[in-house]
Amino acid sequence: MAERSTAAVDVADNSGDEPLTAKADQSTSDGVAKDRERNTDGDEARGAGGTERPGSAAPPELHSGHKLARRYRLEECVTRLDGFSSWRAVDEKLRRAVGVHILPADHVRARSVLAAARSAALLGDPRFVQVLDAVEENDLVYVVHEWLPDATELTALLAAGPLEAHDAYQMVTQVSQAMAAAHREGLSHLRLNPSTVLRTSSGQWRLRGLAVNAALRGIGSDTPQRADTEAIGALLYAALTQRWPYEDDAYGLSGLPKGVGLIAPDQVRAGVHRGLSELAMRALANDGATASRHEAPCTTPEELVKAIGEMPRIRPPEPSFTAPPEYQRTTYQQGTYGRPAPHPGITQPVSAPPPPLQSRTGKALKWAVSALLIAALGLGSWQLAEALMDNKSDNTNRTQTTDGNGKNGVTKPAQPIPVQNAREFVAEGSPQHPNDVDKTYDHNSSTYWRTASFLDGPALAPYKPGVGIVYDLGSARQLSTATIGLYYSGDHTTVELYAADSLSPSSLDSMRKIGDGTTSGTSATVKLTKPVKTRYVLVWLTALPHADGDSYSGSGYKQAITDVKFTG
Repeated sequence: MAERSTAAVDVADNSGDEPLTAKADQSTSDGVAKDRERNTDGDEARGAGGTERPGSAAPPELHSGHKLARRYRLEECVTRLDGFSSWRAVDEKLRRAVGVHILPADHVRARSVLAAARSAALLGDPRFVQVLDAVEENDLVYVVHEWLPDATELTALLAAGPLEAHDAYQMVTQVSQAMAAAHREGLSHLRLNPSTVLRTSSGQWRLRGLAVNAALRGIGSDTPQRADTEAIGALLYAALTQRWPYEDDAYGLSGLPKGVGLIAPDQVRAGVHRGLSELAMRALANDGATASRHEAPCTTPEELVKAIGEMPRIRPPEPSFTAPPEYQRTTYQQGTYGRPAPHPGITQPVSAPPPPLQSRTGKALKWAVSALLIAALGLGSWQLAEALMDNKSDNTNRTQTTDGNGKNGVTKPAQPIPVQNAREFVAEGSPQHPNDVDKTYDHNSSTYWRTASFLDGPALAPYKPGVGIVYDLGSARQLSTATIGLYYSGDHTTVELYAADSLSPSSLDSMRKIGDGTTSGTSATVKLTKPVKTRYVLVWLTALPHADGDSYSGSGYKQAITDVKFTG
């Protein structure tokens, strides 16, 4: 049993390196080949005002089939630009596709690329394409990162037309939140453009090239937060209008008319969501020409996240259903089947259908239905009279209910028990994702806490006793049922409940098992045979279903908890 994990790398000392920022151009080096790679200043799309320093070292002579560290086999070169090359490769140790950036060790940017890659690897945010390795050996510096074969660039999505308002809202929300998290850790992207924004098959948006893309091209900026915020505004503008918000064409998109300045998206294309149009103008550097002048411009991703949070949430469009075609009577139903075809030019009289239920069978059917109705009315009247007689003979007017013990009383309906706090419990090995436990009781089914992806299953034992979360109910409560929402379906998920004595119990043996359940769906309900009074409850997963690879992990035995609800 082994867990899939991101390779750990050390942080390089990047003191003296210039800050990295974004300046968009037509080239890409992060896992999707482009047929328009150019290295001329005239082809650079307008970006955030960074400065670029050309490298002097020649790219290393590499070829398909070459192996790095006797592990990474190069398959296809997708970019060769300015002294470095980018490849699609295969990690023969873990048997998965990866992307690799390679440049000579004496390249002028080699040190800054290593520092950027190692800093990005430590962020560990799944919204970014993860850096897996950063190595210097045999006169080469190479950076290994995830390869997402099922992801689609925003460039390709916009080639088919602008995004729906809900898709654009999801894109700008997830990109802004990801960049705000990166800047809190001192990291910037500085090359955000439609070719670095990916949408996975599950609908999640991911960013590639954090810090590394800018370091490879020697791009820097004195205002990295402003540069990334303006780049997010340009992405939203392009998603709403299918136009690039500058005069030059870029990324397969037409630029704005020359000499007219920046135009609000809802003035470029009809039907654009006004709130998103104003948000794009607030993020772009437009010299105060915002669509809503009383709103202050957004100069950092954190401000952009706050502005999005103040907007009304944009819901997905209702699914459209095609109305079925009108019913067409056939010649067989019209009673002409087997008759000779009419002569051309002769109008055939159409015989009117007989009145309904006027045939012998129809009359018999009417009498049968009438008899059944009379019998039903008689039976109902008799039962009603009997009930009234029983009521009359009863000498009490009290209404009594019987509880589960056969005693007279009132049965109370089940009451929800709110969760006050939670913490991941680790019995053996490493934790899963302890920072995401609060997502299991935030009343949002689109967020979740997830496990690692395991190679063997469904049962985790004997290699790992299980994984799970301890919940604090605030005070000792009578617990009767737990409902656990799950992200993956399949054979099978086993959930066990334990009563714990604290939010951080010492071991699994110190807790008392109070219930369990197994499911192959996306919800597990554990009903206790008898209510248990406890404050702390451990939700413990001991078997996980097999699921295909997604935006966060490869295929394997894994699970994620979306919502946990307790009642008592």
